[in-house]
Amino acid sequence: MTDPDKARQDAQPAYLLHSYPYRETSLVIETFTRNRGRVALVARGARRPRSALRGVLLAFQPLTISWSGRSELRTLHKAEWQGGLPQLKGDGLLCGFYLNELLLKLVARDDAHEELFEAYDDTLHALAGGAPHDATLRRFERRLLKELGYAPSLEREASSGEPIAADRNYHYLIESGPVRAGFGVNEANQNRLEFSGQTLLDMAGDVYSNPVTLQQSKALMRMLINHYLGNQMLNTRQLLKDLQQL
Repeated sequence: MTDPDKARQDAQPAYLLHSYPYRETSLVIETFTRNRGRVALVARGARRPRSALRGVLLAFQPLTISWSGRSELRTLHKAEWQGGLPQLKGDGLLCGFYLNELLLKLVARDDAHEELFEAYDDTLHALAGGAPHDATLRRFERRLLKELGYAPSLEREASSGEPIAADRNYHYLIESGPVRAGFGVNEANQNRLEFSGQTLLDMAGDVYSNPVTLQQSKALMRMLINHYLGNQMLNTRQLLKDLQQL
């Protein structure tokens, strides 16, 4: 039975993740909404020169949108710009595209994640405000995996349950967690990267002031995200591969 709540939604907080042309004058827009998750909409006539939507449907800007429809592709009726967020520029803009691609490829449609929406909003404000990109992205990646049920274990060893020791080194087994390096665990087909216990503890506390933590946390989050992406590729990685921030 179709959920009647999906038929009409008014004034929902949202961000535009992606758009592409649809027929002669319209757009299909992928949005991330606070209460309904990721929603695909047809913005009819949005490509016409005098459309009121042309200056509103912008990425990285807070919107409220109204739509109707029960199919996977619904109809946008209204979009209003909420203001209050400077435009992303330079490396911050590239980081924003990276966030959007993560959401598009890892978050299912019609799967609400209100806390993730707030984390996305906070991250855009941090990037717009000049916060360090590397630490900002690592915090968002952790929040994303947690919301999707893939929260990385960072404070205890996977096999023994013992607390992570800052002065020891560990391998990270996907779907399990950290195991002490050199303890003979069968790591066939597992990533052989080593991470210091201090890095894992810093990540658990969202502390990225240590340069080693910044470097190792990037490697660990990339390994985990690649795993959950499966065969999907991140196009923004090609744009960002030469930037030390990601």
